[in-house]
Amino acid sequence: MDQNDQGTKTGSGVIDVPFWRFLLYFLYLGALGFGGPIALAGYMQRDLVERRRWTSEEDYQVGLALAQLAPGPLAAQLAIYLGYVRGGIFGATLVGVAFILPSFLMVVALGILYLQYGGLWWMRALFYGIGAAVIGIIVRAAYKLTRITIKGDILLWIIFGVLALTTAWAEEEIVWLFLLGGVVALAVKAPPERLLNRVRHWGVHLSIAPWLSLTEGLRGPAALDTIWQVFWFFTKAGAFVFGSGLAIVPFLYGGVVQHYGWLDDRQFLDAVAVAMITPGPVVITVGFIGYLVGGLMGATLAAIGVFMPVYLFVIIPSPWFKRHGANPQVKAFVEGVTAAATGAIAGACVVLGRRAIFDIPTLLIALIALVVVWRFKIPEPVIIAAAGIAGLLLFRG
Repeated sequence: MDQNDQGTKTGSGVIDVPFWRFLLYFLYLGALGFGGPIALAGYMQRDLVERRRWTSEEDYQVGLALAQLAPGPLAAQLAIYLGYVRGGIFGATLVGVAFILPSFLMVVALGILYLQYGGLWWMRALFYGIGAAVIGIIVRAAYKLTRITIKGDILLWIIFGVLALTTAWAEEEIVWLFLLGGVVALAVKAPPERLLNRVRHWGVHLSIAPWLSLTEGLRGPAALDTIWQVFWFFTKAGAFVFGSGLAIVPFLYGGVVQHYGWLDDRQFLDAVAVAMITPGPVVITVGFIGYLVGGLMGATLAAIGVFMPVYLFVIIPSPWFKRHGANPQVKAFVEGVTAAATGAIAGACVVLGRRAIFDIPTLLIALIALVVVWRFKIPEPVIIAAAGIAGLLLFRG
């Protein structure tokens, strides 16, 4: 039966289906939607707007614009907004959970395996190849994102260059430079006179099972203050990181590796690889990181922390954004922040590449992965799987 015929057609041409079917779609997308934020947003447009007509083109475009202007992962924000349109706050909440839950459970399962078998040669061999391939994939993503967000804008290129160089040099994300990028773009693209005119108008260790602990990570049971730090750090990540799913990588690296020392460089690259081989939003890698730091509680609080600001940034401004989304000051500020985030991703490629590419085999794996994603439309999980097999064949301990 044609899916377009299932449900009642409204006056706007949108087919009104039971909300549970709308919810089931996002559960499916979260479980099988590979390809990163741009691909996931494209799937929603294809499936919900064009094929099934469960969502209007106008609602989709408004949701996409809001997701681009607000910090946090684009695909998750868009999904939550579409849920808000269909079912208010309750609908937004259920869609958000349905979209995020499948990939969260997958990364927790991978975290359990990693924690239990990470010391075995075959686990190290897999990530020997995967870590190198991830660099090639990130380089391609950084290039693609740069073309989409910056284009021929000289000012945004300058902001991009500054963040790329400072991230590569400092080996961490400097948050105040992100905000400065937004302020600079605001000052140049929307001068203060126009802005003023507009302002006038407006830690206990408990084991559930031998292989699943509430708080035990790589370094044993996590203290309560560490669990709190995990929640607070990932909440900041969800609140202040603009751009695509990979935009969060340099921010996470600066905190997880450089500041707190929860993971080393190799373990962090493994976490990025996990994000590549699982469906759903790329940012769900925080669940894997949280599990390595503080067990199931760490994974859960990391996921809640990173997605809670995303949820609030959607449901709170949605009514206002429909009226003022084209505000030039808002657009200028976010353009600057997005250019800064894109530059940080480029800088992170350099930082992570130094750790993942350290011999001839890893260099070849990274270059081959880069060529493949550049020239062919091969899903990233397939590339990651091939790199893992290469690692098993080439790894020498």
